[in-house]
Amino acid sequence: MGFKSLDFNRLLTTDTIGYMSDIELGPGKRARAAYSFDEIAIVPSRRTRDPEEVSITWQIDAYKFDLPFLAAPMDSVVSPETAIAIGKAGGLGVLNLEGIWTRYEDADKQLSEMAKLPQDKAIKKMQEIYAAPIQPTLIKERLAQIRAAGVTVAGALSPQRTAEFHKAVIDAGVDIFVIRGTTVSAEHVSDKTAPLNLKKFIYELDVPVIVGGCATAQGALHLMRSGAAGVLVGFGGGSAHTTKTVLGISVPMASAVAEVASARRDYLDESGGRYVHVIADGSVSTSGEIAKAVACGADAIMMGSPLAKAAEAPGKGWHWGLEAHHGELPRGNRVQVGTVGTLNEVLTGPSNTSDGSMNLFGALRRSMATCGYSDLKEFQRVEVVIQP
Repeated sequence: MGFKSLDFNRLLTTDTIGYMSDIELGPGKRARAAYSFDEIAIVPSRRTRDPEEVSITWQIDAYKFDLPFLAAPMDSVVSPETAIAIGKAGGLGVLNLEGIWTRYEDADKQLSEMAKLPQDKAIKKMQEIYAAPIQPTLIKERLAQIRAAGVTVAGALSPQRTAEFHKAVIDAGVDIFVIRGTTVSAEHVSDKTAPLNLKKFIYELDVPVIVGGCATAQGALHLMRSGAAGVLVGFGGGSAHTTKTVLGISVPMASAVAEVASARRDYLDESGGRYVHVIADGSVSTSGEIAKAVACGADAIMMGSPLAKAAEAPGKGWHWGLEAHHGELPRGNRVQVGTVGTLNEVLTGPSNTSDGSMNLFGALRRSMATCGYSDLKEFQRVEVVIQP
């Protein structure tokens, strides 16, 4: 996959903003042009409406949310306490079930230690901290704590850990199960271990499963056919990730979301009406990028760094993901994001900054109202412009 610099403005719908025509890199090798959120903008229509008349509610399976977002399963973003607060605020907090909270009884002690680490020693020390074993009893306790608060319970495992720990997760009473990795396929090949049979696994569960990441229509269709309720789009694009630098893998998100949204339409016809949700996961750090993700076809957004800036965030002003402490090949950093306000201020305001880091969903509502759309489904049809 490749993408080129743009030298003109072009009006597009999300049907055409996916991967564009091939470009010849050299004899025998071609690449496709693709676009990031920074390279597109939303075009207002002839109609406007009052923001109060706009709905940004989102429903997946039986679970309805006032705000169309999931908090990413990252220890700097979601603790049991913040999962509860996010749920009460109208979103879905997804707990990392192979993180600090399921390895240590006193997780706050480890988090405080990581916040004080000098930058040149942070990765090595984090590798040591995360080497502690995952405890199934702690999985049960953490999820029970969230459930007791009366909010929707969601937890995430990587594909490598799913077979080992999914029973503990289901027994603990999770409502939504997330399988999240750098990339997840329905056809993993291995000579060493039996791969996870995703279709069989999802079929045998009694809860909706969200799976990702992926970046192409073909990859998304495989995940949709496996029975996923939602598909995460993107990998290597988060602010704390270095996957592009380490592995050379990345994806311009505007094109990726639009292409997976096209796969959703194809699968809707193929399956006779089964709708699979498209969730943008990566390169979404401001309110404007949330609006652009929906405009490209996303039903909801999975966010990390914007929420790590909340005063209640467990990272204490720092942000990192699972890739940062990988035992053999770290693909992320611990980055200092600071604190901009309370969780509620970050989500629904009021904002005291003009950089798109606060009142994220008030801004989404206003963007939709400015363009004349009343709900998320309608807003997915808005025109966008490619800009130099």
